[in-house]
Amino acid sequence: MKIMKDKTALVTGAAQGIGFASARAFAEAGASVVLADWDGDLVNTAAEQLKSEGYNVLALICNVSDDAQVQAMVEKTVEVFGRLDAAFNNAGVQNELAEAADQTREDFDRVTGINLRGVWSCMKYELQQMRKQGSGAVVNCSSIGGILGGAQRGIYHAAKHGVIGLTKSAALEYAPQGIRINSICPGLIHTPMADKMIAGGQADAIEEMLKQVPAGRLGRPEEIASAAVWLCSDAASLVIGHTLVVDGGYSIQ
Repeated sequence: MKIMKDKTALVTGAAQGIGFASARAFAEAGASVVLADWDGDLVNTAAEQLKSEGYNVLALICNVSDDAQVQAMVEKTVEVFGRLDAAFNNAGVQNELAEAADQTREDFDRVTGINLRGVWSCMKYELQQMRKQGSGAVVNCSSIGGILGGAQRGIYHAAKHGVIGLTKSAALEYAPQGIRINSICPGLIHTPMADKMIAGGQADAIEEMLKQVPAGRLGRPEEIASAAVWLCSDAASLVIGHTLVVDGGYSIQ
């Protein structure tokens, strides 16, 4: 069953990892999909792969920390596909590991500019279009770092906590207008970002965290993707302002 048939979906951070898996999942569910990412080469390659499999997709270059680029991204989506029914604001980066006293303003601005202000900016322009339509669904990607703390990760966790606050507040505003807004909190997921963390010397820390995951394994990007598609579908029509944790049980202990 094509639960997103005749819909248009937008995914940020779509060139790889959770974003690419989500773009594929929306396409498999019947949607026309815009893949947006700040890496033009990677996102074009990702879109070409889906096109070769027969899916209706469009690649756009967008740095979500730049409001003008975000506005242009949404406008191009509507120009090409006529509407915007679902958006997964997934783009994000990790902070440089440092204790609070040693973190830099530059890293704070970089991380919050993408992980928090970027989500706010995407929502702003997506909701302007959805408000015109009187319908739509938005999913914002938070993290288990949005509900828990973590040593040396204060900037990242602050931004991800903020995503949940933005989500709940906007959900209250737009539910009466036929627009649903929710957030997802992925746990330890095997993505290129995770691989980069391991290569950067965090393998032991990730291994220790993994010991605390009741499911006993890393998650797959597809497991986050399926949750995002479900939240945007009519199957989740009464789910509003919810924080869906997909972490193999890590945070329930």
